[in-house]
Amino acid sequence: MLNVRLSDTLEKKLKQYSVEQDLSKSAIVKEALVQYFSEQEKTKSPFTLGQGLFGLEGSGNAEASVTYKKALREKLNAKYSH
Repeated sequence: MLNVRLSDTLEKKLKQYSVEQDLSKSAIVKEALVQYFSEQEKTKSPFTLGQGLFGLEGSGNAEASVTYKKALREKLNAKYSH
């Protein structure tokens, strides 16, 4: 259950629209919230949308992107030092 305080102007508009459309005020507010949250999802950045997926795959080495040159150098030295 949710109670919302509206300005007099907004309450009048809601009531008038409710009568014109033969819908309950609750139904109108529910639909408005569905549309609002749908729009919010559209405006999220790609990073925010994929944030839960980042880091799910990989080497498990959190510093791999920072120390890759050192690791590559060590692998090449080990391969060609024989």
